[in-house]
Amino acid sequence: MAIPLKYNIRNLFVRKVTTGLTVLGIGLVVAVFLSVMSLSEGLTRVFKVSGSPKNILVLRRNSQSEVDSGIYREQIPLIVTLPGIDRDIDGNPLFSTELVVILNMEKNEGGTSNVTLRGISEKGPHLRPQFKLAEGRMFKPGLSEVIVSRSISKRFKNCSLDDIIRFGSYQWKVVGIFDADGTAPDSEIWTDVEGAMSDFRRVSYSSVLVRTTDKLGQDQFVTALSNDPRLALQAKSERSYYEKQTSTADPIKFFGIFVGLIMAIGACFGAMNTMYAAVSARTKEIATLRVLGFSHMSILTSFIIESLLLALLGGVLGCFLGLLTVKLALSGVTGTTNFNTFSEVVFAFRLTPNILLTGIVFSLLIGLFGGILPATQAAFTKIILALRQVE
Repeated sequence: MAIPLKYNIRNLFVRKVTTGLTVLGIGLVVAVFLSVMSLSEGLTRVFKVSGSPKNILVLRRNSQSEVDSGIYREQIPLIVTLPGIDRDIDGNPLFSTELVVILNMEKNEGGTSNVTLRGISEKGPHLRPQFKLAEGRMFKPGLSEVIVSRSISKRFKNCSLDDIIRFGSYQWKVVGIFDADGTAPDSEIWTDVEGAMSDFRRVSYSSVLVRTTDKLGQDQFVTALSNDPRLALQAKSERSYYEKQTSTADPIKFFGIFVGLIMAIGACFGAMNTMYAAVSARTKEIATLRVLGFSHMSILTSFIIESLLLALLGGVLGCFLGLLTVKLALSGVTGTTNFNTFSEVVFAFRLTPNILLTGIVFSLLIGLFGGILPATQAAFTKIILALRQVE
């Protein structure tokens, strides 16, 4: 025979102060855990949604990123004549030769960080469907002009419209601000690829971005490129290239889980202390329940359910606090280092339904581990010893 659930709910509200403090403690643990996980999710999203499934990124063979890649000018005509490449309305192949350079720039709040300066050719923006020019105009080739992502313009000095970006003896005028809907280009500055090649005295491009016709065309292009003995190059799906960079978020995930576990241990002790106090105060009730015929298992289950209800209240509070934190205190963009390119990655915190559900499960685990020992003590209290305390 099971003990009615209302018995446990009633007892939670009888000890209002103790219950409230325990719920608050669990709620704060869950809120911190959710905040760190939302940071990790925001960073991961940048790479997962970047790129087009039709785009292929051509790099030097064995290169891990565009930063350590190199493609010579004389290789470009060989690349763009390979099968599978899509064409514009004039019949010209859709591709963009690109150069990636890392600039060390000053942040608005102090300190410096590396920022990606990307030189692109005329069709570069058209190959990125998320790109949208928000302010100003596109740069003109040969005039040392750049367009800057809105996120970068907010975080770094001299990156607003009409500002001058200086790096060593080089300088570029900001003529436009663009938005890339939270994808990888939101962490970049764009300029004319040939101007960048001249400014930095480079003899090779970093990569070539190619638009293929469809999945069959993509396979044809990749096969032709790998089989061409004149080219020591490799082709990667643009989307898979960015997805591999999600490893940047791994240290943050580890940190979140580590901090969450440390705090969860403390919350477990808090829940355990509350449940031990409940067992101690209700020795008479437990003895009476045993006399009435309730089994050890019924009492054990009842007290574990009570601990889970306590933790659930804390989990709900933690989700509410987490939402408030992300929406109010962490609503802007932030940045970290991409460990593949060692440049700034700009992203926003994202608290998804799956993360909220994880927070609830996390709180229930706290309640489960915090309630097992007190529930066991309650279930196996000897009736004779308990009845001696009954007046």
